[in-house]
Amino acid sequence: MSSSAARVLELPASSFVPPAPVPQPKPLGVVRLITSLWRNPLECWAQDHFDKPIVVGGLPFAHVVLVSAPRAIEHVLLDNAGNYHKDALQRRVLSAGLGHGLLSAEGEQWRSQRRTVAPVFARKTIMDFAPDMLAAAEALVARWRQQDGATLDIAAEMTRLTLDVLERTIFSDGLGRGPEEFRLAMRTYFDTIGRIDAFDVIGLPPSVPRFAHWRVRSTLRYFEAAIDDIIATRRRRMAEEPNAVARDILTLLLNALDPETGNHMAEIEVRSNILTFIAAGHETTANLLSWSLFLLSQSPEWRERLEAEAERELHGPPASLGDRLVETRAVIEEAARLYPPIAAMSRVALGPDDLAGTKVKRGSLVVIAPYVLHRHRLLWRDPNSFDPTRFLGDARHAIDRYAYIPFGAGARTCIGSVFALQEATLVLASIVKSFRLMLAPGTAVWPLLRVTLRPDNGLPMVIEERRAA
Repeated sequence: MSSSAARVLELPASSFVPPAPVPQPKPLGVVRLITSLWRNPLECWAQDHFDKPIVVGGLPFAHVVLVSAPRAIEHVLLDNAGNYHKDALQRRVLSAGLGHGLLSAEGEQWRSQRRTVAPVFARKTIMDFAPDMLAAAEALVARWRQQDGATLDIAAEMTRLTLDVLERTIFSDGLGRGPEEFRLAMRTYFDTIGRIDAFDVIGLPPSVPRFAHWRVRSTLRYFEAAIDDIIATRRRRMAEEPNAVARDILTLLLNALDPETGNHMAEIEVRSNILTFIAAGHETTANLLSWSLFLLSQSPEWRERLEAEAERELHGPPASLGDRLVETRAVIEEAARLYPPIAAMSRVALGPDDLAGTKVKRGSLVVIAPYVLHRHRLLWRDPNSFDPTRFLGDARHAIDRYAYIPFGAGARTCIGSVFALQEATLVLASIVKSFRLMLAPGTAVWPLLRVTLRPDNGLPMVIEERRAA
């Protein structure tokens, strides 16, 4: 085992192994690789990727290095981050509306935005939104009580809920469009930009049009118009009645100043970041909740543990509730390990480097895949099993910081991760306190990667109201 790899966590094995593609016995050839990347990139990984700390090779027209050694990951994302910029594929994906936001900006533009936005997502600010998150969960519970015994697409239900949370915490004047219209447009957006084109595999630059991107143009115009309306409405209200404007994240963002320069963000940066918050703020959290509810439906033991915790804790002060729901948070974190919101990230090396003894050439594509990392045999015991005890007590503290990165790591870790984890924890507790969910008969659950990792074809489940103990 590489000296840069973390020690295997000695945890009891679980009997439940959630659905996931079986690794390929050997790397795919070019034709099968292109086909699999278009269909579902998760199906491209080979067994070596889950067994070795660093694997070289994979794409026919690029020098690719897959890194799963925690110290090497820390080197790429933190110690020598200046040598690794987002590659052409990520820039192409993120250029679809997010090109001037935190996800894709580089250099001083990114540093200025990060300084400006960081106070908006401070822990104290996020904790103050706990009552709004609980109110959205209570609205969902009330609606579900009218549908007791029904079969619902839980993946769609969770996206509706997280859009409701966005309206209560970020855009309290509303999204300016119908929530269902907005949800469907976002689904089209992710389905389109998330497909890896053959042109990406052979290394053609982002300036060469991709067929799939023609589909996203009308969706982007829809989002741009909606966001421009949101910004214009809020600026008008801030000018006309400044004392009556909600102190939500949008207000904080429009008022935010770079502490070093004293400047506001440019209008195009504000628009890109608002779209980023909408996309990441509802899609990733909705997926975390969907996977958590599915996993609980297959584990009666953990379902009962969370029911008991919710009965015990949900009556206390909301601001500290996320910290008290320890076992609920562990289930969320285990769901994020098995089905991470960010399944893969890639960087291009600006200059030569050395990663745990592996030479990296200038122009090499360095890939860090949380989906692979979180199931790596050198880092986790029984890695494909559902076992939330990994995230309880001493076991949680033993996990290497760079062996578990569902929201990225280093300077560019997701700025909204605290928001997402708090929201997912509060909502999951509210749901399990009131309902038991069972997978609809005949349903085959399968993970699909389209920028984020979600259940393919939705997640039909039967909801059954439970009576409090």
